[in-house]
Amino acid sequence: MKSSLVIFAVVFLSATAEAQTPKAKASVESCLAMSKAKPNTDLCIGVTSNPCIGRDEGAKRDSEVAACLDDEQRQWDKVLNASFQSLLKGLEPEQQTKLREMQRLWLQSRAATCQFYFDYFDGTMANPMIANCMNRETARRAIFLKGFADDLAQRK
Repeated sequence: MKSSLVIFAVVFLSATAEAQTPKAKASVESCLAMSKAKPNTDLCIGVTSNPCIGRDEGAKRDSEVAACLDDEQRQWDKVLNASFQSLLKGLEPEQQTKLREMQRLWLQSRAATCQFYFDYFDGTMANPMIANCMNRETARRAIFLKGFADDLAQRK
């Protein structure tokens, strides 16, 4: 039952989140482009959600905080999916199979990891924590896959 509630909350919050703005989209992409010269692209995580949320954590409702995080997660999803597709096209069939399996396992791990916030806190206050977890884990995975995709592109 808790799983269904969390899934509903995440889907509902994602559906009600504000549409991605061109400025917000450029922020993630700009940060990644600038990070090529820097070794730590993890600094790009939160580049659009943190300004949206603001410094005063209590100033926005949980649903607004989750909407900020969901908006950034959609941006990271695009980076992740583009990197995955690019990587998939450049790999040998055996490597493609392993990449797909790795991604399936990662999706399960992300879901279980982020679900734990609801299980631990047992309430709706966990929803922004779940959104933060989903954004953070998606961003990390996008950065991970982008590293491989960029490396593969440089080899060709």
